[in-house]
Amino acid sequence: MTEETISTNENDNSQKSVATIVYALQVASFLLGFTFLIAVIINYIKKGDVAGSWLESHFRWQIRTFWFALLWSIIGIIGLFFLVGYFVLLANAVWVIYRVVKGWLRLNDGKEMYT
Repeated sequence: MTEETISTNENDNSQKSVATIVYALQVASFLLGFTFLIAVIINYIKKGDVAGSWLESHFRWQIRTFWFALLWSIIGIIGLFFLVGYFVLLANAVWVIYRVVKGWLRLNDGKEMYT
């Protein structure tokens, strides 16, 4: 292996660790809601480091998960006044779990996310 290949592999492993941490923070947000915000901040800070790599799709997936979860949470909270909000919040939680599990599994398999 050349030094460039070794350097690229080390960078990929480092950025893969960042993506793993973000998925873990997203999971932790079910107990500590503020970790979801920390996760998306990390995504935005580090997304330039993964530009053009297979990990870029994971960062995009994670960022979109945050913004759509926030949108549906707001809609669900507003909907609580009409009782439909409970269903919206439940569906949102299931959707977030699906996105985190799917993303984390594909990350561990070294596969891109399709977004």
